[in-house]
Amino acid sequence: MLLSKMVTSSIKTDEIKFGECNKKLLEELIFYGISLGADFIELFIENTDNSNILAEEDYITNVSPSFSKGAGIRIFKDKRDGFVSTNDLSKDGLMRSVSQAIEMLDITDKNNREKFNGLNKHKNYTLSKKTWIDEVPSIHEISEKLLVSTKLLKKNSKIITRKGSYSRNLQEVIIASSDGTYASDIRLHQTVGLNVIASDAQYRSNGSRRFGSSGMPNEFRFWDHEKAANDVFESSMNMLYADYVDAGQMPVVLSNKFGGVIFHEACGHLLETTQIERGTTPFENKLNEKIAHESVTAIDEGISEGSFGSLSVDDEGMEPEKSVLIKDGILKKFISDRAGELRTGHKRTGSGRRQNYSFAAASRMRNTYIAKGEFTKEDLINSISDGLYCRSMGGGSVGATGQFNFSVEEGYLIKNGKLTTPVKGATLIGDAKEVMPKISMCGNDLELAPGFCGSISGSVNVTVGQPHIKVDSITVGGR
Repeated sequence: MLLSKMVTSSIKTDEIKFGECNKKLLEELIFYGISLGADFIELFIENTDNSNILAEEDYITNVSPSFSKGAGIRIFKDKRDGFVSTNDLSKDGLMRSVSQAIEMLDITDKNNREKFNGLNKHKNYTLSKKTWIDEVPSIHEISEKLLVSTKLLKKNSKIITRKGSYSRNLQEVIIASSDGTYASDIRLHQTVGLNVIASDAQYRSNGSRRFGSSGMPNEFRFWDHEKAANDVFESSMNMLYADYVDAGQMPVVLSNKFGGVIFHEACGHLLETTQIERGTTPFENKLNEKIAHESVTAIDEGISEGSFGSLSVDDEGMEPEKSVLIKDGILKKFISDRAGELRTGHKRTGSGRRQNYSFAAASRMRNTYIAKGEFTKEDLINSISDGLYCRSMGGGSVGATGQFNFSVEEGYLIKNGKLTTPVKGATLIGDAKEVMPKISMCGNDLELAPGFCGSISGSVNVTVGQPHIKVDSITVGGR
């Protein structure tokens, strides 16, 4: 069954129809907004089919399907914008929402400078994706694999909590705006994760791993759940009896894949034009200046096939591009959306993203990573006489201008160029503009990891990543 068929029974003749041509109705809505004095009008219309499944110990404890549809309407006048969302996809309902957005901006001047010449040819990205809803694993198939996975985690009596989770988001969108943009797309994201807690008397540890993909309906079937379960178990056992790390300033090697979360949080957000608009990025006036060590090249893109942050078209109707943000330590580009281009002058990068129709799009990261260098993991570790290796990162927090602290889920001391004892309780503390110049070595083992990023336009699917990297000096919090 196609996603668009789920709402057929409630569709009216003057209502948006998913999977069909809506050009005439969309043009009528846009003409209406322009006639009321808007400089620009954008329509984002969405239909979703989501599912979440949770396994705890040896039982499926939660199955949560959800469905929604609605529209987000954004109006621009000069550099101001107004946004309204609605569940009413009828012509009358959408026109009311256009009027409400106009009223938000208190537009009284109807002598509009802008002209609307109709929508361009429809860019339809859905043609090869209409069967995805039939191809994804069934709830029964997912449940069985989750239960097998959580059973594999029970390798000894020290494992006291075992969890497995699966999430699927299938989203169909229509995007139309007064610059002629007219596009439709279907997006599919699937993610699965395992988590354990181990305990023995006063000792306690946890371990977790997550896998995710976009646009690959069969990918979950190829997930190596045995390897994932073994990794999670071994991580929790390695950390169970670990001593607490001593606090101090020291060199650190950060693992590849999810180690890139620190760059994403502490620096990547500061390169979004929303931060320029707020005046909260220290890099606002640093374009073409050195902000990082010359070993660092950083990229944000939406084009890597199957990656969690990839997309055929962004939520403003622009195809994504590969943006080199930092080249050999030099700041080269910001991540920009339509409002960012209007208010800051930085060209759009296909990065206008939102959680769903109830949010206006904003400049958001997609697949964001530090590019690979020339060194091996062993080269980085061998270069340190006394430091810390962070194999797995946990949660953290970031301040508005790049101050951060992140917990280390699995860490090991480095002594005389060798990994030695496991340590727990480590927290990396720093400031983006101070730490970026200290990333002196980048490995040759770039890998990406899926995640979710929350910001002004809600939670969106992203990929973080990096090779192993060496930070010459950073504050490590501990005991």
